[in-house]
Amino acid sequence: MLYFRVAEHIFGIDTTRDILAWCPNYAPFLTSNPLTSNLLFSLRISEEGLPSSEGWENIYTDRSDDDMPRIEMYRREEEWLFRFSQSRDGEVVGAFRCDANMQQAVFYGEPTRFAIDNTLMLLYAFATAGHSTLLFHSAVIVREGKGYMFLGKSGTGKSTHAEQWLKAFADAERLNDDNPIVRVHEDGKVVVYGSPWSGKTPCYKNDQAQVMALVQLAQAPENAIRLLRPTQAYPYILSSVSGLKILPQMMDQLYETIATLLESTPVYFLDCLPNTDAAEVCYSHLPH
Repeated sequence: MLYFRVAEHIFGIDTTRDILAWCPNYAPFLTSNPLTSNLLFSLRISEEGLPSSEGWENIYTDRSDDDMPRIEMYRREEEWLFRFSQSRDGEVVGAFRCDANMQQAVFYGEPTRFAIDNTLMLLYAFATAGHSTLLFHSAVIVREGKGYMFLGKSGTGKSTHAEQWLKAFADAERLNDDNPIVRVHEDGKVVVYGSPWSGKTPCYKNDQAQVMALVQLAQAPENAIRLLRPTQAYPYILSSVSGLKILPQMMDQLYETIATLLESTPVYFLDCLPNTDAAEVCYSHLPH
């Protein structure tokens, strides 16, 4: 069993294969043997083929974007089955089954990096929902130890805007480009962490920063920024975090964490061009 610590949560992978050989993005998060009672979840990689969905109730199929993976969700008694493909209409290339609490899971199919990444991201998002933890779809820039998160739908320009910060500010660093983790700690401090998942830009840093602000992006003919009220910001935050939102209990957990985050962390809306002036306008209005 190999153990990985991501945003201070530990999960285990049970496999006879050298997972770090084809998934090197997990290497920075490798940790020593913890107490098994502290595991967030464990995943066993099976040598068996893909399981059929026959006999399972189809709960939901996510095929919202043509260029995004399709995720099929099934339930049977006290067990879940997830199957996924690399495109909206592609064939199923990986699957995993897990218990009702999403703490014990088994992967089936060819353990490619795509399949393993999607399995672990889903399990992580589901298992951390009750631990004041959010898996975001966001790009994150750090300046002087302080984190700034950029939100928006795929294609909005999160990576492009983050790149403008790197050009505009010599001390700016990219923490993650697609899937950072945010934790709201008991003392109210909101912290963003790097993760093994970072989209198309390799950026797998086992590091962290206090979140100073979140910024929703929109392409526009000029650069302009405004502060959002919490009620205005909530839909943007909810659409940017991962979770099984069709489950009332998990939705309640996500809502509670987001509400606590919004009590202490400002959210802005930035109309922007793909230039360094957008980064300068943005930073000048954010808390430092």
